[in-house]
Amino acid sequence: MSSDPAETQEVPLPAQPVRPNAWVALWRTIRRFDRAQIQPWLALRNSAGVGISLGVGLAAGSVSSGLVAATGALNVSYTDGSDPYLPRVQRMLAANALGTASVIAGPLCAPYPVFLLAVLVLWAAGAGILVALDAAAANIGVISLVTLVVYAAQPMPPEVAIYSGLLAFAGGLLQTALSAALWPVRRYEPERRVLGALYSELSRVAASPVRAMSAPPASAQSTEAQEVLSGLWRSRTVQGERYISLLNQAERLRLALMMMGRLRSRLARHSEAQAAAEMVENGLQMSSKLLASIGRSIESGVPLNPDPSWLSAIEDTGERLREFLSRDSSSALHAMVDDARHQVDAAAGQLRAAIDLSASSTLPARAAFERRESHKPWRLRLAGTFAILRANVTPRSAAFQHGIRLSLCMALGEPVSRALQLDRPYWVPMTIAIVLKPDFTSTFSRGALRVVGTYIGLILATLLFHAFSPPAWVEVGLVTILVFLFRCFGGTNYGVFAVLISAVVVLMFALAGVPPGEVIAGRGWSTLVGGVLALAVYAAWPTWERSQVSETLARLLDAYRAYFRTVRLAYAQPEQSFARELDRVRNEGRLARSNLEASVERFGSEPGVSANAVQRLNTILASSHRLAHALMALEAGLTRSRAAPARAAFIAFANQVELTQYLLAAALRGSPLRASELPDLRESHHTLLLSGNSPVERYTLVNIETDRLVNSLNTVSTQVLGWTGRKS
Repeated sequence: MSSDPAETQEVPLPAQPVRPNAWVALWRTIRRFDRAQIQPWLALRNSAGVGISLGVGLAAGSVSSGLVAATGALNVSYTDGSDPYLPRVQRMLAANALGTASVIAGPLCAPYPVFLLAVLVLWAAGAGILVALDAAAANIGVISLVTLVVYAAQPMPPEVAIYSGLLAFAGGLLQTALSAALWPVRRYEPERRVLGALYSELSRVAASPVRAMSAPPASAQSTEAQEVLSGLWRSRTVQGERYISLLNQAERLRLALMMMGRLRSRLARHSEAQAAAEMVENGLQMSSKLLASIGRSIESGVPLNPDPSWLSAIEDTGERLREFLSRDSSSALHAMVDDARHQVDAAAGQLRAAIDLSASSTLPARAAFERRESHKPWRLRLAGTFAILRANVTPRSAAFQHGIRLSLCMALGEPVSRALQLDRPYWVPMTIAIVLKPDFTSTFSRGALRVVGTYIGLILATLLFHAFSPPAWVEVGLVTILVFLFRCFGGTNYGVFAVLISAVVVLMFALAGVPPGEVIAGRGWSTLVGGVLALAVYAAWPTWERSQVSETLARLLDAYRAYFRTVRLAYAQPEQSFARELDRVRNEGRLARSNLEASVERFGSEPGVSANAVQRLNTILASSHRLAHALMALEAGLTRSRAAPARAAFIAFANQVELTQYLLAAALRGSPLRASELPDLRESHHTLLLSGNSPVERYTLVNIETDRLVNSLNTVSTQVLGWTGRKS
């Protein structure tokens, strides 16, 4: 961290923000219209899948079969998106498989009310815990739960239930095929363009002298990159997080280059420091060449192939500055040269990270990464689905708590709907499943909009039906148009979605021969009951995330510290087996990461939370993922290299890493911390590099992976100190 006293002065913790009126913020959420969520091309293919399914069924003389297939297509359409081809298709196929299971299981369980209730409760718990993965997985869980509730309303013989499941699967498969066929091939072009421009501008900054009276360098390019990449801050994809990490490294390089430029000018004013000034100048020129190469690689998507001598020259600059420091010099000059050495070392580490990230962001490297991930044991995959779910099966997990809340609501909703003797009792638990979310704003806004939107949609569709008395083919066309509208505009506001989906439901019932008049009263009353029940349960068991998010982040750092401690012990004591302990601490790390991801999502949706605060947390989260990669690579090295005695410098370095993580966690819990109190990890790592016999395979591996660890942990340190209100 910086040694400038002005930068290390302690700043008091900011006062806790006054919570704004939650209902005012809720009203803002209810009436918010997000134009960025308008998706005409996605809506076109989704409505085509539903319309084709209905049309084929009608042409074959079996409207009911067409409705089941259309339901499968409609359910799978909720998991469609504009993300890369492979994960999107995998997600849609998973949703299709789970939806098909719901279509089959519902009618088979229907004749046994007690057994059905048990299945609903367990299914709801499983659907709730899926929020630990991501929003898409949570949607899949909710959709499958809703499908189970709907199809459980009508008992069927096993052969009929299986046939219905196959029809729904066919509709979902059609929807998946349409999505894959219309895949846009250059998904991340805007992000690559602005990041490439930012790194190219940093190259120019490194090659040009810093002017004290001019604006900070690369300001415009940095601002543009922040704006374009703002849509990736909530991304949980590997590629999205790589672009975020590239932006983080660019921001750190921007500051390092600016400081190097200033120090070069200041050193040049002293005749005895001309040699040091020339060293810094050489480091800047080599940095400029590397940054230009990185910028071209990011923008073009072509693998990076820089001259190895460029990075070596920057690293040599740090060594030469150390030699300069070993000679006699004035205390003031010594501090200046030492600061230059620190900035050069930091820039070298950041450039190594940027080279690594840009190389892994090209298409060939992304394919190679997926191949490497698929060959790792599932317990070592960073985003291993089963590993994350296993880690969250504990009452301490926020996702597990949501699953319990959802299953409790389901256990209440089913008997309540039957006690009220509703015509279609499944609408009450269905509404509960749709309305109840892990956070305050989503639950209450969706509850209000669902009730109001349902009534408006039911009335609208009924008026259309009675005004035109359309034949079946026209009804199919109207359903297709309405599906297009709610898939195109439904994401802009949940009320718009509720109105249009309710109208679709009325018309689909009309196709099945149920008059709209019979639908509107029952559906409206059931929606009101289900919505009120969900809101009542959440009001009785609310969760305010702003009071917990810093503690949740601190627990993540604690978990990573425990993971690192176990890995270092395995290196220090190679004769012992730490396999079971490694499994445990790795599991704890996954649980902590899942809890933080869920916490950030809930924090961002609460009243009065600024977009800047959410962005800061997501930036820390993305950087922590790179830290996790470095830790896991160190663990993997235990089996990839032969055992060797642990170096004393490694023990000292590991102590510094643990101390850094401990201090950051303490700062998040309110303890005072100045940037200067954090260990100089880069210098400690340099000492590690000079120790031992580097040709030893294990030493070489540790040297490489600890370099990545230092870079990522220094990044996290800067961001955490910024989050707590301190300069870094």
